[in-house]
Amino acid sequence: MNTTDNIQIYEDKRIRTAWDEEKEEWYFSVVDVVAVLTDQPDHQAARNYWKVTKKRLKDEGNETVTSCNRLKMTAADGKQRLTDVANVEQLLRIIQSIPSPKAEPFKVWLAQVGRERIEETIDPELTIDRALETYLRKGYTREWINQRLQAIQVRKELTDEWQDRGVQKGVEFAILTDEITRAWSGMTTRQYKNLKGLTKENLRDNMTTTEIILNMLAETSTTDISKEAKPETFAENIEVARRGGNVAGIAKKALEAETGKSVISSKNAAQLNAVVVDMIESVADADKKEDGDDTK
Repeated sequence: MNTTDNIQIYEDKRIRTAWDEEKEEWYFSVVDVVAVLTDQPDHQAARNYWKVTKKRLKDEGNETVTSCNRLKMTAADGKQRLTDVANVEQLLRIIQSIPSPKAEPFKVWLAQVGRERIEETIDPELTIDRALETYLRKGYTREWINQRLQAIQVRKELTDEWQDRGVQKGVEFAILTDEITRAWSGMTTRQYKNLKGLTKENLRDNMTTTEIILNMLAETSTTDISKEAKPETFAENIEVARRGGNVAGIAKKALEAETGKSVISSKNAAQLNAVVVDMIESVADADKKEDGDDTK
């Protein structure tokens, strides 16, 4: 496990975390989270609380605690010591088992998310509506959102085609996606994320409109080529993925030749949205100045 040890601050209290770059997964020190949620006076008290809670959960047959990992993290004395850690899913399940007023907001949120997922299973169109609302709340423009929703459909058509060709979800999907991304952008998905300063975030959610369009071209080209070539082995699917990505790669080079600048941006969503906000505010300021000049 290739992890990076970090300290997060929550309500002025330390929560040790570790980022696994290979799995793209955050791990949290369970003892530290327990200390925050239960207001334990010191680390030893938090350890004792977690020890009792852990035993109770095991006795109840809870699989979450048995699958928790142990990682070396920096202790208060500066030494590396093994401690129980949990990923986000495991941590949320543990939080549900902690009787604490501070844990209640998490429990309410989990219940709300669960209800929404059930509703979306009954009416899948709600998924699109909620995605639209989420992107709007995050500050994306409607033009960008339209492209992003279309990109989701393009991606779905590609993954359906892969499944028809016997490609397995998970690792094989990730390998083919890397091949497509490398063919058109010159980088793997991980390298692309690193350029934009991303960890767990979705790469497509942090692309400019042009990047999204080129990525869509790469994926839809891969789908079309696959339908014609009908690859039977994973090696053949890799070759098709490269061919599809190359189509967008050619378009990228042509556009860069015309504009004289790189299509690939190091900006992530937060930076891109800040630029949009600044533009809107500058236009608004200009309008105010013009209105002021008219009244003189």
